[in-house]
Amino acid sequence: MAEHPPLEIPEDGKLAANIAHFARALRKAGLKVGPGRVIGAIRAVEAAGFTERADFYWVLHASFVSRPEERAVFAQVFRLYWRDPRYLEHMMSLMLPAVRGVQEDRRAEAAEKRAAEALLDGAAPDLPPPDGTAGEEEVEIVADASATASAEERLRTLDFEQMSVAEIAAAKRMLARLSLPVRPLVSRRTAADARGRLADWRATMRRAMRRGGEVDALAFRRRRTRWPNLVVLCDISGSMSQYSRMVLHFVHAVANRRGAGWARVHAFTFGTRLTNITRHLFQRDVDAALTAAGAEAQDWQGGTRIGACLHAFNRDWSRRVMGQGAVVLLISDGLDRDPGAGLAREMERLHLSARRLVWINPLLRWNGFAPKARGIAAMLPHVDSFRAGHSIASLEDLAAALARPDDMGEKARLIRLLADG
Repeated sequence: MAEHPPLEIPEDGKLAANIAHFARALRKAGLKVGPGRVIGAIRAVEAAGFTERADFYWVLHASFVSRPEERAVFAQVFRLYWRDPRYLEHMMSLMLPAVRGVQEDRRAEAAEKRAAEALLDGAAPDLPPPDGTAGEEEVEIVADASATASAEERLRTLDFEQMSVAEIAAAKRMLARLSLPVRPLVSRRTAADARGRLADWRATMRRAMRRGGEVDALAFRRRRTRWPNLVVLCDISGSMSQYSRMVLHFVHAVANRRGAGWARVHAFTFGTRLTNITRHLFQRDVDAALTAAGAEAQDWQGGTRIGACLHAFNRDWSRRVMGQGAVVLLISDGLDRDPGAGLAREMERLHLSARRLVWINPLLRWNGFAPKARGIAAMLPHVDSFRAGHSIASLEDLAAALARPDDMGEKARLIRLLADG
């Protein structure tokens, strides 16, 4: 809430009833709001006064918001309910499909679509006939929908920021079914195998000694295989909040799936500081896991200090979790508050410590994306693959890319753009 214009207080505004209706909208939008919080909010407004919009906003914010990820939803519902005098028409436009196709007239901002659905309560607007006449006999139009995309197919390509509450719930169920296939690593250790390709001279001689020194057959061994570790570094700054939460749902599913192909999954969040949330992700319930992770990471939706956080990881955690050929997923938009020489140095050290470093950046959803930000330009040369991560389809592509060791994603194209200046 950057600006708070003065409030126009009516003589009979029924403030308590409006706060209760506002709370019901928040509950429909996904916030955990009960009668106790509604009563507390009314008492808090009564104590704080109702003269300044900024004070009113933060009093309600303190009463209803308990998680960092709920801030964007609260801000949009507040803006639509208390600020915009024509919010109902505005919300109707968000709910209507455009004539151009399945896209909407205007892309909703973060959490705006969920706020619209919560305030409309699923109501559909009454549309006039195409020719503008009312009351005439309607003409039934039959369309062949055999070639149209299914709802699940549309959900796969929908941006996480544009999803409604129901779409987010469906997306979480789809993410829980995804996996990250990876090829096992060939170890220097060996195991006995009659069909192996390495001759085992010690076993051969031991067998010969039991037969009086006669070698009747050779013993063979094969190389053992092992699975690498997966290390996830997830940006939870304000610009990455919704994307990070969906990616962490995906990581939780990978961490708790038996036979997923990873020796161990380590997860860290960073904004203004680095937080290890590995133990929280191993809770079976995903909501409980992310709630515990959110309580552990106190810098949700804050600023971004990528260089300092990577330095803390390289100094304190790299040797513990990066051994034996770990694969690193870096989820960030690369917009560092203080990009300097330290960021490139820490990225280079992280790259040298990992078997493979994959950078997932939701900004790649834009067709005209270019590495103009200093932080992105400093980080890009030190990754093996640079891929998008704004939708279910992009995460499915990531799973396929991990199975191809030579995949670079968009890195080669963006490196050429950097070279051209």
